[in-house]
Parts: sequence; structure tokens; C-alpha cells
Amino acid sequence: MLKRFLFIASMCAICLHAFAVSPSEQRLEAQKNSQHLIYIGSEQSIDTMAVRAMMTNFYVDQFRSFQDPLAPYFMLMSKSGDLAMGVGGTVRMRCWYDWNGAMSNSAFIPYLISIPNNPTRDHWFSSTPSGTALFARVFGHSRKVGLYQAYIEAKFSGYGNRDFKLSKAYFSVGDWTVGYAPSTYTDPMAAPPTVDSQGPNSLMNYTNVLIRWMHTFKKGIVVAASVESPDGSIPVLDGKYTGCSDFMPNVAAFLQYQWNGGQQHVRLSGIMRGLEYRDLVKSGNHKIIGWGLHLSTVFRPVGPLTVYGGVNYGKGVSNMVQDLQNSPMDLLGDVDNPGKMYAPASMGWYAALQYHFAPNVFSTIMFSEERFLPKHDPIEDNYTYKYGLYGAANVFWEIHPRCQIGLEYNIGKRMDINHRNKCADRVSLMGQFSF
Repeated sequence: MLKRFLFIASMCAICLHAFAVSPSEQRLEAQKNSQHLIYIGSEQSIDTMAVRAMMTNFYVDQFRSFQDPLAPYFMLMSKSGDLAMGVGGTVRMRCWYDWNGAMSNSAFIPYLISIPNNPTRDHWFSSTPSGTALFARVFGHSRKVGLYQAYIEAKFSGYGNRDFKLSKAYFSVGDWTVGYAPSTYTDPMAAPPTVDSQGPNSLMNYTNVLIRWMHTFKKGIVVAASVESPDGSIPVLDGKYTGCSDFMPNVAAFLQYQWNGGQQHVRLSGIMRGLEYRDLVKSGNHKIIGWGLHLSTVFRPVGPLTVYGGVNYGKGVSNMVQDLQNSPMDLLGDVDNPGKMYAPASMGWYAALQYHFAPNVFSTIMFSEERFLPKHDPIEDNYTYKYGLYGAANVFWEIHPRCQIGLEYNIGKRMDINHRNKCADRVSLMGQFSF
């Protein structure tokens, strides 16, 4: 598996090596310059530098990932230049071909690799407009409260029932954010670019209703803390145990050191959550505190090269990790004590290198692993997953600052506790236009 992945990654680099030139700042600058402003009132009264500073907020955002839409092509500016409104979105199409075993999802998720192989799904060609999104954003500046904004985003889920689902909905005033937003425990900015909508299987990637305080101090220190809506995922076993309703909010925080205007950073995040279950054998309720730690980074050691990385470990936080979100494993039954449950451990890491061969052409290679670490084989709960591996190599070409195509090869592996395992391969193509 690793040899195949390294071969594809090497081909991506060799084919484009002749184009190697400059860093990603030129790409961001081109995207900013592609915006068209519509002014309310006289344009002469507007402080151009202030307008540019406000527009930068669309791009340098601690909780914005590569998968999120770009800033809107058209923006409405107030006469004074202290308030802006933009409505935009992304039209995104993906198609893919799976072989050596097909996924059951448009995202490439090692957890979903079928063991044993399903002979009716040995390969799969399909496509989807899933990820096509619309958003609206209003932001401005006040002498009393500083920067403020309101943001709402929704995405289409694809063909099927064509659901239009809310992705984000929040407002921020100064250091405070309230609403449905990426969790403080996540680090979307440190997620590597992928054609696959899921990305590394060990990535923390989820959205929650929260109240967050985040402040940037001098010398690049950023501190954040939040209380978030609980979302525990606990299995049920008739006659032995069942999950109870949540009894406390999640509490998350991070400490970050950043440089280059916030585009590069190192972050340590933590979370604490309450999980409650009922022992049906002894007819009693029990509370367990789950916790997790997440170290992540994104930085450029040299101009055209960007490094992404992250490592996480925790107990009772399985459903916060991408590869483990598909099954309720925040608590598991203790086979030595019928009716009793405990918080199993999980650990994962990912690393990625992105290289800009030109301001509008870049390639990324990455590898990720997620391990589920119960204290015994959870046969009683019918969970057999031991670990999953995820690899990707891609090339992106921005035909225009608003139009992009990408080609990617994915390889994944699932290993079960009984040592049965299966790999899967995918090649996918994506085209998107942001407006």
C-alpha cells in the first residue's frame, strides 16, 4: 500500500517540477484582487487601506478550511467603508472511480471499507455536486467593540434527496463568537487541501453550537475558550447498558503561537465532556468525564513549501474524529463487569506537504492514521475496527482565481481486531467555481 502511494506522489511531483516558482501569498493576493466592490454612496470618502484590511478577514480566519468557499466576488460597501456585505458560494462537482473495493460514501473513509469484500461493490464510478454551497456574510468595524460579523452557510448534499443543510450560522463581536461554528477543539486552517471532501481520517472536523472567547495578544499569542453543545455517542446493549441524556456542556480551549499575520501557527487544543450511561444490570446511572488533546500546525519552512500536521489522543472523544464518527464508541461495555461502561482511548496523526510549482499550481501529499484503543477486544459491542490508514496525492490548478480543478489519488486501509484487513483505491476529479 505504501509503495503504491509513494509512487503516485512521486509522479505528481516529477510531472510538475518544471513549474516551481513562488509561494502561496501570490495566490491569496490574486483572489483578493478578483473581488468587485459596489459602493453605497461616494467612493471618494472611503479609506482604501481600511477596506483592504476588512477584506483580509475573509482569508485569514483561524476556523476557515480549504473546503470553505472563497470570499464573495461582489461585495457591498457602506459609504464610510466600515461595513461590508457579501453573498456568494461555490459550485462544486466531483467524480471518482473506486477499485480494489468500493466505498459506500462519496467521501473516502477507511472505516467504511467492507471486510470481507462485497463482490457486488468491487469497483464504483460515480459523481456528485455535494459540497455546492451558498453563504452570506456581513462584517464591519466599530470603535467600541472592534470587528463584528454575522455569517451563514448552507450546502447541498448531492443527488439523492438533494437536502440543503445548514453548515454554519454564527455572529462575532470583538473577541466573542456565538452560534453554530467549528469547535474550538478543531483546527480547520491546519487541514491539508484535498479533492476528497473528508480529508485525513485522523482529522478533527466538526461543527457545534457554542459560545467562544478568543483573544490575540502581542507577540503572536492566541488564547481561546468555549462552552459547546454536548453530542455524546453511546451504544446500547439490551439488558446491560444504555446511554443517558447529556448532563453538561463540552468545554474546549486552545493556546496558539502564530506568525506571518496568522497564516502560520502551532496550536495545542483540549476538550472535556460529560458522558452518562445507565447500568441496566444494577439499575444505576453513572457519569464519566471524557477528554482529548490535539496538537496541530501549519507553517512554511521555505517560500513554496507548506507543512500541515496534527496528532490527537483522548478518551471518550471517538465521535469527534473523522474515521470514528460513523459508529457510537465514546463509551464501551466492560466485559469483566456486566452493565459497566468505560471511555476507550483513541489516537491519531496526519502529516502533509504542499508545494507551489506556480502561484496557481500546487500539489499535496499526505498520510494519516487513526487507532482505536479499547482495553479489551469490544466483541460484545460488535465493534471490530482496530485502525485505519489514509493516503492522498493530488494536484490543483487554479485556471482563474475563482475557478479551480483538482486531481487526486487516494489509498486507504482498514484493519480489524481479528487481523482481517482490506485496502481500497480511488482516483477523483473535482471542478469548482466560487462567486
